[in-house]
Amino acid sequence: MSSPSAENQSQGSSQSSPSSSDARRRISGVTVPLFSLRSDRSWGIGEIGDLPEFAAWVLPVGLRLVQLLPLGEVSGGETSPYMALSAFGIDPMYISLSAVPELPAEAVGEALGEDAEALERAKKSPRVDYDLVRRVKGRALRFAFDRFEREHHAKQTPRAAELAAFVKRQSDWLPDYAQFRAFKDGFGGIAWWDWPEEIRQRKPEALEKLRHERARDVLYYEYVQWLAHTQWEAARADLRGKGMEIMGDLPFMVARDSADVWAHQDEFRHDMSVGAPPDQFNTEGQNWGLPPYFWARMRENDFAWLRRRCRYTGLLCDRFRIDHLVGFYRTYIFPEQKGQGQGGERPKATFDPAEEPAQREHGERVVRAMIEGAAETGAKLVAEDLGAVPPWVRASLTELGVPGYKVLIWEKDDVVFRNPAEYPPLSVSCFGTHDTDSVVVWWESRDDRERAGVLDLPQLAPRRQEFGREFTKETHRALLDLIHGAKSELVLLLVQDVLATRDRINTPGTVGPENWSLRLAAPPAEMDRDPEVRGALDRVRESIQASGRG
Repeated sequence: MSSPSAENQSQGSSQSSPSSSDARRRISGVTVPLFSLRSDRSWGIGEIGDLPEFAAWVLPVGLRLVQLLPLGEVSGGETSPYMALSAFGIDPMYISLSAVPELPAEAVGEALGEDAEALERAKKSPRVDYDLVRRVKGRALRFAFDRFEREHHAKQTPRAAELAAFVKRQSDWLPDYAQFRAFKDGFGGIAWWDWPEEIRQRKPEALEKLRHERARDVLYYEYVQWLAHTQWEAARADLRGKGMEIMGDLPFMVARDSADVWAHQDEFRHDMSVGAPPDQFNTEGQNWGLPPYFWARMRENDFAWLRRRCRYTGLLCDRFRIDHLVGFYRTYIFPEQKGQGQGGERPKATFDPAEEPAQREHGERVVRAMIEGAAETGAKLVAEDLGAVPPWVRASLTELGVPGYKVLIWEKDDVVFRNPAEYPPLSVSCFGTHDTDSVVVWWESRDDRERAGVLDLPQLAPRRQEFGREFTKETHRALLDLIHGAKSELVLLLVQDVLATRDRINTPGTVGPENWSLRLAAPPAEMDRDPEVRGALDRVRESIQASGRG
């Protein structure tokens, strides 16, 4: 969810590989939101079809993994990928329309009409303009669907049979998603709890009647998911052929107004909200407004929904990050504010489960279920274990064989930094996350005392006189060598850290157009002609080679 408040929150782990025989390949990867990619074909936002081109660009650098942020569909008006309408599916805005058979290039003008000019503005925008992108892509997808319905669905062609086969394969989530989206459109976009009672409560006869009435819209949402997944399979096969992995991101929760909460109402708490406990930087804690899992109910079916969710994510990715991992051990929940407690006091937030022994037993059951769900597809889990995480949670993860994070900027006691060369092999090292500054901004914003703490590390101490406050090419290479020298099986570099830029993906606790809208300056081929970009990539390549990763 959000990054840790305290800069030393990730301390306390003594994770190591479960056994010496469990040797893991040490590689480096890049974290880049899919929405940030650019190509000459994309429509103002990174698209699925842009992944192979980006992968081909970073492959010679020695990067062997691309980590993406969540891919789920974000509701209108939202931009955060952690507020999805469903735990399943791919946001249609990521579809590469240039690769949709029902939308040949010569038909784009007809499809968009007066929105053709809006498309050009979206393409030229320095940041992702979500309103424009959704408008033009939504219009184009509807045009493509109309053609598909006329030329294939109505005639039951082989292409229509391919869609039907996809719907059948995805039967454990797609019907709920497609109906939820179609019904939501029909009810003017209002939240599902404001729908007519018989639909809100999912009465079978009422659902069947409305499905029939909204059949065309249901088919549309099945169609766009088929397009997205077909393109994803092609992109993933391309990366696999290059020897590159895709690492995904599984958000801790879904939005309250989501297909999953509507379809599985008894497995979520509707009288509570999820958040984070108070700390020295946020004395009241954080209330995210998301519905907590009803753990007692989920245990009754052995976490079947979570298992399906991890299996689905594993179909898309080789490994994936579990957001806010500690929440699966102990969920911090706030009672809904429908009144005050006795004596005028606000109802108190609590952990579920309440006590440590129950938390550990519960968390290990949940994580094992998630591991088993992912294992059905061969995917591996990575735990985002940042924030206020008790040491016993990290010990538990080590026993389960799940790597956690080592974020260099937080791996310290006051200004005494821990040596990355001593990080446990079962871990993921990085300078920062999508919620932090780039390494350039971090370095230049440190006070002299903290910067001196970094330079006290044995890898840098002999050269400490070479480095000042300014972030130079030499600073970039030295810090790259420091992080690549970690024992961690995986090193992740933000795309900003690869390119040595000052851009930022998200600033927690803020809302505005600067969040979740970062775009690369140009397509890879064009960026490659920039001497500064080429120099940064060469430094990354040389550092990876020197570290023996790959």
